[in-house]
Amino acid sequence: MTGEEIRMLWKPDQAFKSNSRLTHYANWLKGYPGLNFTRYADLWEWSVNHPADFWKSIWTYFDIKSHTPYQQVMTADPMPDTRWFTGASLNYAEHLTRHAAPDKTAIHFQSERHPLRSISWAEVLENVSKLATWMKANGVGKGDAVAAYLPNIPEATYAFMAACSIGAVWSSCSPDFGADSVLDRFRQIEPKVLFAADGYQYNGKPYDRMETIRKLAEEMPSLQQVALLPYLHEQADAGSVKKGVIWSEIQDKTASGPLEFEPVPFDHPIWVLYSSGTTGIPKAITHCHGGMLLEHFKYLAFHNDVQPGENFFWYSTTGWMMWNFVQASFLAGAAIVLYDGSPTFPNMEVLWKLAENAPVHHFGTSAPYLTACMKRGLIPGQAADLSALRSIGSTGAPLPPEVFDWCYSDIKEDLWLCSMSGGTDVCTAFVGGCPWEPVYKGEIQCRALGCALYAWNEEGEAVENEVGEMVIVKPMPSMPVFFWNDPGKARYHDSYFDMYPGVWRHGDWVTINERGGLVISGRSDATLNRHGIRIGTAEIYNTLNEIPRIKDSLIVNLELGGGRNYMPLFVQLEPDDRLDDALKNEIGALLKSRCSPRHVPDEIIPVPDIPFTISGKKLETPVKKILMGWPIGKAANPGAMRNPESLDFFVQFAQERKQDLK
Repeated sequence: MTGEEIRMLWKPDQAFKSNSRLTHYANWLKGYPGLNFTRYADLWEWSVNHPADFWKSIWTYFDIKSHTPYQQVMTADPMPDTRWFTGASLNYAEHLTRHAAPDKTAIHFQSERHPLRSISWAEVLENVSKLATWMKANGVGKGDAVAAYLPNIPEATYAFMAACSIGAVWSSCSPDFGADSVLDRFRQIEPKVLFAADGYQYNGKPYDRMETIRKLAEEMPSLQQVALLPYLHEQADAGSVKKGVIWSEIQDKTASGPLEFEPVPFDHPIWVLYSSGTTGIPKAITHCHGGMLLEHFKYLAFHNDVQPGENFFWYSTTGWMMWNFVQASFLAGAAIVLYDGSPTFPNMEVLWKLAENAPVHHFGTSAPYLTACMKRGLIPGQAADLSALRSIGSTGAPLPPEVFDWCYSDIKEDLWLCSMSGGTDVCTAFVGGCPWEPVYKGEIQCRALGCALYAWNEEGEAVENEVGEMVIVKPMPSMPVFFWNDPGKARYHDSYFDMYPGVWRHGDWVTINERGGLVISGRSDATLNRHGIRIGTAEIYNTLNEIPRIKDSLIVNLELGGGRNYMPLFVQLEPDDRLDDALKNEIGALLKSRCSPRHVPDEIIPVPDIPFTISGKKLETPVKKILMGWPIGKAANPGAMRNPESLDFFVQFAQERKQDLK
């Protein structure tokens, strides 16, 4: 991005800064000698240079309730073996209910099938209590796995909180996952109970999932009960499911009582999240109660500035880590806003109208969704009353610079845009928003407190204003405690520590500038190595977003025999459009002028669809493998994809070009 394009889009006024929870925390720190911070950069430096002091301050500031005292904040063991707050016993769910009051709204819920409604804490706690009692009566206890195959509905929140309250380990998949993909995940953890909905609706179309549930029940011998929720239909046949019981029967036959919380060690597993699984068995990434508790308190309060009484929304499914993150807004005293269905049905305005009606104070979504709204010419600020909206959160992919502009011109001019990046690996963000700092076009505002993140060059040296590997050089309590069924942490080490021993390599290209702002250029494992020059795919996608005729795109680079390279660009156009010479010339000219001649593809090829994982990530590496001749079954797992049929084109293309791609 040129100097002319790097411009400030928003700056917090004094009232915004003064009322932020980050300012409250900084003022609180002044009670300790030498901890007087007025610049975010200085506060961040202290947090990463004195990690034990920082995380102890988080524990104290948020008044963590521990049933036994901790003996040591952190051990001297290097990543990934650092242990935190040894001796402490606590429960994440207990802290979720800290702000609960019977008549206070806990959840706002809307779906394609249900109008917006509000759910009180009294209703939430009654449902959670009954489910917890029922699970304990069926032999589920501390350390046992509980799985869910549910849409993004209040019942998923109830089931999670119930499992968490008794010390069970939660894991969920959204019902758009196919049976084999679910089995690839859940069979690893051997759940005792499965919560499942009979189906879901998306884009106005119902999808029955009873056959899948029957298969799950048959092929997971560890299951003792399958709690079946009639969501798509008025009734569901629990008798057709092995060990099935209807959800309403659980509620009707279980007495409610005060919700009790099982104290567990700080590093006790809270949930299992999964890698995408597009190229093999998904990694079962396991996080702990204490690590998630401290991290979510910190991030929601200081980097999202979620205040008590606000409404927090993030468009997600139960198969994405952002669903878990949404639950954490209870910690901040906020209500959560849930939406189940397509973000474009019956039109592109549906989520923005939800933001008006809930109302939503913090609106979270994916970068591709915001990009799609911009490309459709939507003006959310006119489509809905967004007067309550304070911030927009974006993750899942780098947010293109032009979408930054669009957010301020077409959503709201006094908006705080929080582009963030982290991952399933930590169930939080490493980099994101800061209520003290301006928002610059195309930049993420800051590195999160306690996250010692740097850009390293090929020599392992920290660099500034230069693209480098994103690394984290000091441990964080939110890092996984282990991968399930990973003896000796072999897969864990291979995933993050294979390049730099003792240093977490995240797999992203990042540039950190002199202001502390960041730009992520895409995945380093999907880098286009073009004649020795490393190109981040995000550079190309961001440029192509400026061309209205291009709906989406995907680019790969193949290293062929004889030192040859082949870099095809696949573009998805609107159904009634055709790739012509004028568009090809426009693409080439724009990439050459905005980026460099090396960014211009060797060939531009129209495709009917771009392949994505269910969580919305482009399948660049699997496509590259298919073009290199890998069998589709080894290159990608269709069951982990949102649109597996999109791979058919690439398989056919690889077959037709077989001789050229050697």
